[in-house]
Amino acid sequence: MKKGLGLIVLIVLVIFGFMGCNGYNSLVQQDEAVKKAWANVQSDYQRRNDLVGNLVNTVKGAAKFEQETLTRVVEARSKATSVNISADQLTPENLEKFQAAQGEVSSALSRLLAVVESYPELKANQNFLQLQGQLESIENDIRASRNAFNSAINVYNTKVRSFPMNILGGIFGFRAKEPFKADPGADQAPKVEFNFD
Repeated sequence: MKKGLGLIVLIVLVIFGFMGCNGYNSLVQQDEAVKKAWANVQSDYQRRNDLVGNLVNTVKGAAKFEQETLTRVVEARSKATSVNISADQLTPENLEKFQAAQGEVSSALSRLLAVVESYPELKANQNFLQLQGQLESIENDIRASRNAFNSAINVYNTKVRSFPMNILGGIFGFRAKEPFKADPGADQAPKVEFNFD
């Protein structure tokens, strides 16, 4: 009788051990998917920051161009490249800092491109047009990478918060991670006003 009970206990322990190993490995795979997606986001932002330098140098050629606008772009780029976060540090605060720094680059680039409209010689410059096209493509890549990152976060967070993985994950230090969120005010439609004098 004791041998039978011992065998049953052993089988149950083996099954739970197998399930635990399988669950742990699954959490590791999801964590690695999040890290890969985060690396892709950072890579796309880095491509944009690299392009900004070329864009600024091309625009500097327009003699009357507004120096303040160029300075803002350069400063925003510098700040954005100084904010580095590893996938293990994706806290709400760190992600907010990262988004704020990248948002400043986006805002400065928008101002730069708006001011360029006043310079027909710059708008006709082939290098500028190529860089502008590349920037548009990179912005699309950034959006796609952010969406893929949020998808990876969703899968990971669902797994790490589901029973019994939440217990196993807690034991081994797996915690929910923060996704990208919309910028403040993004839910409001922009006001467009036309002045016909």
